Amino acid sequence: HIPKTHIELKQQQITYTMKFSTAVTALLAAPAVAFAPTTFGARRSALQMSAEPATEEKAFAKLPASVKPGVVTGKALNDLLDAAKEAEFAIPGVNIVGSASINACMEAAKIYGGPIMVTFSKGGGQFNAGRAADNTDDAASIAGCIAGALHVREVAKLYGVPVVLHTDHCQKAWLPWIDGLLAAGEEYYEKHGEPLFSSHMLDLSEETLEENIGICKEYMERMAKIDMLLEFELGITGGEEDGVDNTDVDSSRLYTQPEEVFYAYEQLSQVPNAAFTCAASFGNVHGVYAPGNVELKPVILHNSQEYISEKIGSDDPKPMKFVFHGGSGSSTEDIQYAIKAGVIKMNIDTDTQWAFWDGVRGYEAENHDYLQGQIGNPDGDDKPNKKYYDPRQFIRAGESAMAARLVKAAEDLNCVNVLN
Repeated sequence: HIPKTHIELKQQQITYTMKFSTAVTALLAAPAVAFAPTTFGARRSALQMSAEPATEEKAFAKLPASVKPGVVTGKALNDLLDAAKEAEFAIPGVNIVGSASINACMEAAKIYGGPIMVTFSKGGGQFNAGRAADNTDDAASIAGCIAGALHVREVAKLYGVPVVLHTDHCQKAWLPWIDGLLAAGEEYYEKHGEPLFSSHMLDLSEETLEENIGICKEYMERMAKIDMLLEFELGITGGEEDGVDNTDVDSSRLYTQPEEVFYAYEQLSQVPNAAFTCAASFGNVHGVYAPGNVELKPVILHNSQEYISEKIGSDDPKPMKFVFHGGSGSSTEDIQYAIKAGVIKMNIDTDTQWAFWDGVRGYEAENHDYLQGQIGNPDGDDKPNKKYYDPRQFIRAGESAMAARLVKAAEDLNCVNVLN
């Protein structure tokens, strides 16, 4: 026989349980809008505030919180480029051919305190894989670029700087090369939630404007699905670089018109999640030429920004992100005027190639008498020379000279101490 007091306690417990169950049922049946995020500026409940993630800690005081040391892609890349456009600095974009030039790029960025763009060309990828490797169907070019990208991803964080992984000029006949890299990027995205490369460039400037942008739009649709940025070219960059020879092109094609830039902007902006930059030609020429042989007209970029802004009714005076090709040998004045027009990256290849060689040449000149045989030098006929002809010695001299040249480039691009 259960005492009466125990029965009363039991009934009271049941009553509380029923009330709690009823309350939970009502709560779950409440309209979904009750749990929707509040609109901007509205008061937030304590429940909402406690459920919100903590503010993301910034790795760099002068850059958005999304930008971290190592390879940047997707939102972090867009935030970085927006910050560059706003602060009026441009990122050095450097063509590389192997781990030595890759490391020189990141060493330079660590010294000057800014981001760096490590750029692989089709020929550079093949060289990185090894010239004896089978390049049927661009196999070596694809494999060399992928291997280089994985190298960058493995070591970039150790330099403490943001690194953009990019590929350079891809003309229409070379699209299978980019297709191979995109397939690798999609596979990497499935495993890691971000693409292998940050961005790819298509250079279809030899085609009609409509075909150029039409193909770019198709690739933008594919790339946007894995948070990649597309760089495209309008007009032609003169000179010759890594298998792309435009030395004899009609000079009128070296200058892009604002209407062409707007057409590209309008078409690519129709792609959901689209992110793109434009290499608009304003007299750019690859290589180094005597003063007066190249007439840059960066005012074209300013005019294009104004034209687009008026067309779309934007408050942003610089809606397009531009990139500067053929920058080697350009005057500081032209470079900085272009940056004010929204240039966020400048390609550098010819000058860094010379710098690397000049470092090696200087090393040989300084140690010439120790590099004439394995044994025998000014210190004695029986003295070994191994520590002088060790490849790490002269390769390191090349790296150091290349890094020093990039620090100078960063100064011209206002890219010094832009992290902290």
